Amino acid sequence: MELTVADLIAKLNAKEICISDSARKVKGGYAGDFLSNVMGKAPTDCCWFTVMANVNVVAVATLADVSLVVICEGVEPDDSLVQKAKVQGVNIVSVKEDVYNAVIKSVR
Repeated sequence: MELTVADLIAKLNAKEICISDSARKVKGGYAGDFLSNVMGKAPTDCCWFTVMANVNVVAVATLADVSLVVICEGVEPDDSLVQKAKVQGVNIVSVKEDVYNAVIKSVR
């Protein structure tokens, strides 16, 4: 089954931070906080699960061409991240769950 950003938002009961394309397809996932790893290993069109919440997340999400960034553990994004995400058109949500449980919830 192929999911969209909107499908994952609903499954995760996520808080929308910036949604520019809710119909974008999501193909797989990646969990990690080392930004250089994400840039080199996250598959295109994946859902990236992280606890990072600064402006660098937008740059990495753009370079890796991820469909959705899920900020976990109730971490609040800083204002510069939100503004940059709007400019760059990066889909970002947040959830209260830790990374492990957010990933599990996304695949059920």
